[in-house]
Amino acid sequence: MTLTDSTSTTINRAGIRYGDPDFVLGATSPVIEHQLRHRSVRAFLPTPVTEEELRAIVAAASSASTSSNLQAWSVIAVTDPERKRRLSDLAARQKFIIEAPLFLVWVADLDRGHRLAERDSKPLGATAYLESTLLGVIDAALAAQNAVVALESLGLGSVFVGAVRDHPEEFAEELGLPPHSVAVFGLAVGHPDPTEDADVKPRLPQTAVLHRETYDAGRADADLPAYDERLAAYNRAHGLTGAWTERVLARLAGAASLAGRDRLRDILKRRDLPSR
Repeated sequence: MTLTDSTSTTINRAGIRYGDPDFVLGATSPVIEHQLRHRSVRAFLPTPVTEEELRAIVAAASSASTSSNLQAWSVIAVTDPERKRRLSDLAARQKFIIEAPLFLVWVADLDRGHRLAERDSKPLGATAYLESTLLGVIDAALAAQNAVVALESLGLGSVFVGAVRDHPEEFAEELGLPPHSVAVFGLAVGHPDPTEDADVKPRLPQTAVLHRETYDAGRADADLPAYDERLAAYNRAHGLTGAWTERVLARLAGAASLAGRDRLRDILKRRDLPSR
């Protein structure tokens, strides 16, 4: 099924999402069509994000699922230009962190539980295990994805910033994070600059990610060459190079390709987030 935009032109947004005009959804909705339009935004207008927009974004984030209702996440809203500049320096000097009017830093936050335990003189030994750290990271990710869907519905755009994990201890110091917490990623937010040379990037075909009953690696990998061609074509159209396979292998080549994140286990331990 396809929907019609305001110019009465029928757009197969699912086909655009997969870079395959023959892929058509038989079931869709305005929400799904909205999600299919998602793209990362790395160029922003100077128009600020209003306080009411921020409150709406956080309300959507708070509506995400959370393990056992622990809500083990927090978010730091950064708008101060100098602080954004310092954070950009720590996050691979990505210019859009400075240019975006709002930078949200999402935190896996187990310190709230520690404060409750201290207040009530209760033990909190489970936070020393990897499961609890994963819980905080997953809760933060679910909340942030809800936030992205919401902010895009308000006409805003965003891009996730994993480089926050390049220097998590310095991020913690800059943001005044308590122990038992760590910044897991950032989100630059603002009004998209319409002149940015970017579009909806094709994703892996459903045959690569959707398995029936059991995992089928042969079937999943069969269409990867075609996907490489689609993404290479997208990259050429936007002045980029390479295909998906090249990027995956380069990104996962070894410790050096992790840009310092190979130290995360030790850093988490120093942040009082050990991984038993």
